[in-house]
Amino acid sequence: MRHVLYMAWRYLQFHWLKTVILVASITLIVFIPVGIQVVVGQASDALTARATATPLLIGAKGSAIDLTLSAIYFTTPAADPLPHRELTRLQELNLALGIPLHVRYRAAGFPIIGTSLDYFGFRNLEVMEGRVMTILGECVLGAGVAHSLDLGPDSTLFSSPATAFDVAGSTPLKMKIVGVLAPSGTPDDKSVFVDIKTSWVLSGLAHGHMDVAMPEAESGVLTRDDNTIVANASVLPYTEITSHNIASFHFHGNSEEFPIDAILVVPHDRRSGILLRGRYEERSDPVQVLVPRVVIDDLMATVLSVRDFVILGSIGVGIATLATAVLVFVLSIRLRKREIMTIRKIGGTERRLRAILAAEICMVLGLSGSLTAFLVFVLRALKATRVSSIGFWPSI
Repeated sequence: MRHVLYMAWRYLQFHWLKTVILVASITLIVFIPVGIQVVVGQASDALTARATATPLLIGAKGSAIDLTLSAIYFTTPAADPLPHRELTRLQELNLALGIPLHVRYRAAGFPIIGTSLDYFGFRNLEVMEGRVMTILGECVLGAGVAHSLDLGPDSTLFSSPATAFDVAGSTPLKMKIVGVLAPSGTPDDKSVFVDIKTSWVLSGLAHGHMDVAMPEAESGVLTRDDNTIVANASVLPYTEITSHNIASFHFHGNSEEFPIDAILVVPHDRRSGILLRGRYEERSDPVQVLVPRVVIDDLMATVLSVRDFVILGSIGVGIATLATAVLVFVLSIRLRKREIMTIRKIGGTERRLRAILAAEICMVLGLSGSLTAFLVFVLRALKATRVSSIGFWPSI
């Protein structure tokens, strides 16, 4: 048997190009459907786990999928925002804890999440370095953001404008980093957290100005009398909130009308959750309440149906490729007539010849199987890393 394996291996080595092509082809035949199954399965697990951990969501009426993805995975919201009074109304019902979310801005490519301190308890997030934000202009980094940007407490981070052409809207804010969260393996790792009021500062709903009574602001003063100072546009708003200028920051308008993109709702108990959903379903205004798990299940049903078609197509291609591989082996045997005749002349039996040919096929299949297993292992590792880097309270 050892001689049979040796001769089969030497033949594959000598015809290495044909061996490589066969191994690669068979590997792809097996790996594509298996890889799709692995990717979709892990994505489904990650999506479902985070949705299951979120009992209810309240947002403006529109796409349920867009609202769920923006509130749970921090994609850019497509729907109109809610007024802050919706959070006040929810709290007055005394049926659930409401956690506001404002997710329209980014910093260095990472989403800025305007929320309350309740969010950290809800998601079981722990501060690894520093502390949580307590005043305007402070932020806490997810572990992935801190690692990617190499930042930590006492550093600063600039927010990005809402759009490239946002001339009159939000002003980039230099935020002070006061803490870094411990890794959680969820989208929180790739997020920057600020207080909801800081997100309103980013929206241009609050700002602070240079003290026009100071000598350095004299060039921007138009008129001055005993009681009034009128300044021109050269007196720019601050782009950093510090202990020296925080007193100058003020909000314009009614804070109950300020925007939030969604509200994470944590009912006190199952009965409270059912009552709350009933109350919102009776309302005629453009507000909706969602069960994230139901929305994600519907989304995954669509994804899985597409996956099944892709796998069926891959199986069809695989059958054709396997038929081609069989043809290659058959033609290879016919082209090896002189080699087979030589083996027979030196005393090789038919059994020995069949054993050599079978060993060659088994070696090719074995190499393909090993390579496929390795690729699946790498895919699982990469997917797990991706999910934990972005990628994920009981449900009702």
